[in-house]
Amino acid sequence: MTVRTRFAPSPTGFIHLGNIRSALYPWAFARATGGTFILRIEDTDLERSTQAAVDVIIEGMQWLGLDHDEGPFYQMQRMDRYKAVLAEMLSQGLVYPCYMSVEELDALRERQMANKEKPRYDGTWRPEPGKTLPAIPEGVKPVLRFKNPQGGSVVWEDKVKGRVEFSNEELDDLVIARPDGTPTYNFCVVVDDIDMAITHVIRGDDHVNNTPRQINIFRALGKEPPVYAHLPTVLNEQGEKMSKRNGAKPVTQYRDEGYLPDAMVNYLARLGWSHGDDEIFSREQFLGWFNLDHLGSSAGRFDEAKLRWVNAQHLKAMDDAELSVLVTEQLTKLGITADERLPRICGLFKDRCDTTVALAGWAAAFYTDVTPSEAERTQHITDAIRPALQTLAAKLADCTWDKASLSAAIKETITAHGLKMPQLAMPVRVLVMGTAQTPSLDAVLELQNRQTILARLQKA
Repeated sequence: MTVRTRFAPSPTGFIHLGNIRSALYPWAFARATGGTFILRIEDTDLERSTQAAVDVIIEGMQWLGLDHDEGPFYQMQRMDRYKAVLAEMLSQGLVYPCYMSVEELDALRERQMANKEKPRYDGTWRPEPGKTLPAIPEGVKPVLRFKNPQGGSVVWEDKVKGRVEFSNEELDDLVIARPDGTPTYNFCVVVDDIDMAITHVIRGDDHVNNTPRQINIFRALGKEPPVYAHLPTVLNEQGEKMSKRNGAKPVTQYRDEGYLPDAMVNYLARLGWSHGDDEIFSREQFLGWFNLDHLGSSAGRFDEAKLRWVNAQHLKAMDDAELSVLVTEQLTKLGITADERLPRICGLFKDRCDTTVALAGWAAAFYTDVTPSEAERTQHITDAIRPALQTLAAKLADCTWDKASLSAAIKETITAHGLKMPQLAMPVRVLVMGTAQTPSLDAVLELQNRQTILARLQKA
């Protein structure tokens, strides 16, 4: 069997990390097994679906490298197919028209709740042998209801939750087409999964209550349902379900904030799956290890500090030239044009950074003017140190511009003025980089232009 998985988001709002994790696992399972990953846009909610939301879904997945093999398919473009299946089911007696009005349904629910019963459709219009149906009211367009099996249970072995069972007595006859003939969500999903030969449905556990209804529709259509894996919810840092109203950010915002796609994949993978105690791993390792047997059953809790730490580890391990491409994008946003020094600058400063935005902040000092804060100047640029700064400037004016020569000039200045390294290095860093804390001073100076260094030292 060739594995076929799908990600089927509704474009009713921007896609956040909780949503995208439901794309990561089916993508990873398809890639790990040599299968096929399908993107399907469930856009039947016409009032809330937007093209902007679709664009963010596709853009976010492209950024994270979650490439799809088929699609995107749009449910609104498949209406003729759904209506053909509905007509076939109607002819086979698998569905029936129901003329019960909204007012009658509301009254039924109120009576059931008053009697402490679970609110559910009572089958008034369900045709049965020997049953007389009510007179069809004039001018009323019916809904179509699915004849759910009566008696017995729906059971499946969930790859996350284990054995799940629902009694058919708990499931009423589901509306699968509205009065205007448009099909409803649970029906469309089944037709799509059949037509696209989906073998594994990996999705959030907010769909668990839909699953028994979908399984019954599968079987009514003569098809066996796919394997299900219902993922636990992703919680925000306050322990609430991650959502837009609870402060979740669009996935693409993390790109803009300087996170690496491989780091995001690493972090998201660990929000509901594990491989022993491994915390940091590459995309290739993840796909080599991934299976459905190690999906967690507990809700994952988002932790931005942990995400930053994971990102920092990936940033440190990244090739300097590749990293410089991403930093160039950040510098461009600042109106800064980089040059051939940037890969070496990235290599020097990346151990101090957790995002490409932070790294671009360091790199900017090599391409724009630096203005130290008054506090830094007051603390480090004193009358006592100015003679040493003048000596260093004189030595740097005509020394060979390489790390060894620069290091020698610094050491000679320290010796000449009876200083310790920090007493000279920290003021120079403040003038050259705007801060007293940087990597090795000779390495920083080597990457700067001689005239730039001399001009900054003169500002002492």
